[in-house]
Amino acid sequence: MVDAPEPPVPVPAPAGTAGTSPVTPVAPGPVDPDPAAAAAPGAGQTPSAISVRGLWKRFGEKIAVAGIDLDVPAGSFYGMVGPNGAGKTTSLSMATGMLRPDYGSVHVHGVDIWANPVEGKRLLGVLPDGVRLFDRLTGAQLVTYAGLLRGMDRDTVAERTHDLLEALDLAADANTFVVDYSAGMTKKIALASAIIHAPRVLVLDEPFEAVDPISAANIRDILSGYVASGGTVVVSSHVMDLVQRMCDHVAVVAAGHVLAAGTVDEVRAGQSLEDRFVELVGGRQSTEGLAWLRSS
Repeated sequence: MVDAPEPPVPVPAPAGTAGTSPVTPVAPGPVDPDPAAAAAPGAGQTPSAISVRGLWKRFGEKIAVAGIDLDVPAGSFYGMVGPNGAGKTTSLSMATGMLRPDYGSVHVHGVDIWANPVEGKRLLGVLPDGVRLFDRLTGAQLVTYAGLLRGMDRDTVAERTHDLLEALDLAADANTFVVDYSAGMTKKIALASAIIHAPRVLVLDEPFEAVDPISAANIRDILSGYVASGGTVVVSSHVMDLVQRMCDHVAVVAAGHVLAAGTVDEVRAGQSLEDRFVELVGGRQSTEGLAWLRSS
């Protein structure tokens, strides 16, 4: 649990949420759930791989995340979607122990990520937004380094590094410095570094950005196989069609609030996910003022 001395000012939900339950955050008090309770499901419920309660984050006068509560079921392929500046990256950074929240708590399989960061982060594989890598290492060296940092033995690291480079179509560039990789290759080598230790939960921020269609299909296959074997994937994306086809659960986030969360079918409510997203978030702009662009 993390406490701050002053509660944040309540922030109204974004416009355009007609038909949804009103979101009226209340300045939270101390949040200190029992880790065992966070992991233990009720009757007929799936245990949570990640349980988020009352997360708030302010940067100066801007409230980026305003009291988010979220449960990611274990074994799910969970998508997080939202417009630019919605608070997705900030929320994921706090949920993975990379950014300290002003308020709230996060449990990963029952482990408080802030009270027990080493134990909690051991369960996670993270591909953060705008990842900075040790780019003066080769691709093979970087993935090897990531495995050794996780305390794996060298033989296992060597075997898994070889497997990952092959699966992600990076074998031919294994001995190329990462600084010389394209944007898509950099994304793939960062993904390999995130999954080499076979974590129980993967949190991936825009994993398909800048990745070519063939590599994206390979990554989807890898992630789908991982989920089928009992792992949990949380992925943020702006591509609604991809999330609808790939994920079984989704949360729609805007202005630091969760507007809707549940299975993909529950959230889209008979519409396409893109149409439902626009309905929830609002803010569609008229383009009538760009007549000059359509003139010959």
